[in-house]
Amino acid sequence: MNDIRTPATHPLDNPALGALTGPHAHFAERRGRVLRYPVDVSPWLALPDDPDADDWADLAALVGPGGEAPLAGFDGRTPDGWELTFSIDGVQLVDAGLAAAPDAEAVRLGPADVPEMLDLVERTRPGPFLARTVELGTYLGIRRGGALIAMAGERLRPPGWTEISAVCTDPDFRGEGLASRLILAVAHGIRERGETPFLHTAAGNTGAIRLYESLGFELRRTTRFLAARVPERLADGQAVGVR
Repeated sequence: MNDIRTPATHPLDNPALGALTGPHAHFAERRGRVLRYPVDVSPWLALPDDPDADDWADLAALVGPGGEAPLAGFDGRTPDGWELTFSIDGVQLVDAGLAAAPDAEAVRLGPADVPEMLDLVERTRPGPFLARTVELGTYLGIRRGGALIAMAGERLRPPGWTEISAVCTDPDFRGEGLASRLILAVAHGIRERGETPFLHTAAGNTGAIRLYESLGFELRRTTRFLAARVPERLADGQAVGVR
């Protein structure tokens, strides 16, 4: 089997690949050199750093004809016949001096909390959070009157790094610094196991970027969040999934 990774690549240049061939390998669904998380865990999938025609055929077979393939971080060109359905500029930020610390009010969230977590995500739209996303790492929340009003947690885990994700606060409780406290608490746990926090956000989300930079994150690189529709047939006329 060909090596799926280019040795000189930094883990954060293709973080889903680093995660799915490393700490999150137990989640990986694989066809050839293409890997993805189960569809109820995360939409992230991993192409090799240098995808060829066989890799695109394998991706098409994984997703299925007419399905939408998320291509977060991909900076190449999709093959002929793949319809681009989504594209937004993004940024990747890394820990450059966070004052990471535990938070006395933060509680660990687990599978029993998922209905409330999904409800909070639906109301605040922090980005993809699915029924089993909580399995990817530690999720912390803050409750008031028993209700979940803010949360943040861990998503991608390329070797030596952990992504902070799903940062959100109920609109009625914004302005209290809850998101900042949870980010620093999640970062503390990441640091405790010898890893470095990082995160992604949309380039146009300037308010969030200012918050992250004020906490001690710095820009590492720009990126793109893409999605493309799988064609019914590949460029060579072969039906998807037939090889």
